[in-house]
Amino acid sequence: MATLNQIDDAVAAAAFRRIVRHLRHRSDAQNVDLMGLAGFCRNCLADWLAEASGGALDREAAREAVYGMPYAEWKARHQAEATPEQLARMEASVAKNRADAALDEALDKTFPASDPPALTQPGR
Repeated sequence: MATLNQIDDAVAAAAFRRIVRHLRHRSDAQNVDLMGLAGFCRNCLADWLAEASGGALDREAAREAVYGMPYAEWKARHQAEATPEQLARMEASVAKNRADAALDEALDKTFPASDPPALTQPGR
């Protein structure tokens, strides 16, 4: 059985690109819902990408790579206002991230995402 760190970087990169393409296709999947269910969203992926780039990508460039367009444009086109129920699920989910000692230390530094869905409004 291969451990995560034994997976070839090219294979891991291909899987990452497939995840990003899938999320681009599924613009109906709101970031707040992704956060509520899985504890991460497109913004998180972009933050992790920028961090992993060692400074080659800033936050906005990483977001454009993930969203396939400038972030402000994606928000205007696809992001709906979060409901109180969505925000409550997101807060509970993010709390699980902080409580799970099995998550690596770097994860704690990136949660919540630098621009969580709870604080963003469509078109702004």
